[in-house]
Amino acid sequence: MGEIIVDDSLRERLHVFRDRYHAGKLLADMLKRHISLKDSVLVAIPAGGIPVGYEISRTLDLPMDLVIVRKLQIPWDPEAGFGAISSDGEIVLNERLVDYLGLSEEVIEEIARKTLRIIRDRFKKFRMFKPVMNVRDKTVILVDDGLASGYTMLAAIRSIKKKSPKRIIVAVPTASTAAVEFVSREVNKILCLNVRSSRIFAVADAYRKWRDLADDEVVEILRKIG
Repeated sequence: MGEIIVDDSLRERLHVFRDRYHAGKLLADMLKRHISLKDSVLVAIPAGGIPVGYEISRTLDLPMDLVIVRKLQIPWDPEAGFGAISSDGEIVLNERLVDYLGLSEEVIEEIARKTLRIIRDRFKKFRMFKPVMNVRDKTVILVDDGLASGYTMLAAIRSIKKKSPKRIIVAVPTASTAAVEFVSREVNKILCLNVRSSRIFAVADAYRKWRDLADDEVVEILRKIG
């Protein structure tokens, strides 16, 4: 299990960040205090992780890349997921939830195929402005705007591991206690500003201003990074 670093002053609190950019600035300060940034690269998860990553990249002068992953949506509840898939086809499943929902292999495979098509469309769009970065033997700092279950981040971690980084660090503004412990098993360190243990957890509850980002907004941020 990797080291877990949290900000106890923000534990269990709601609406602690103005928006994702503000969260990125605070997370940059936390990284600077706790992580050696030598030979480090930042890798953000679209869409919500991109503004967070942008602020960290700008503040700490770190090169930034992205890894495109997406949750596998429950057919009758698209806001919820039973796992996640990355652009290279890496799938992670919440096996207990899959069993509880009674999802067949055929249904899972069909949802995975549809989700992968969406991911690969986004990959083409985003990679026009951000070529793939070589992370071999680098410290990869993986960033998103928050972790609810942790399965989307887990898909990103396993995708990055295939590229032979020196180590992987996860940094997020907010997360559930369960997700922090779950993800920590797969990385060297995880840093989180706002950890909450409530049974019902929503990433959005950590932010005063919250909305979904369109792909065009992600592209605009990627243009700024260059």
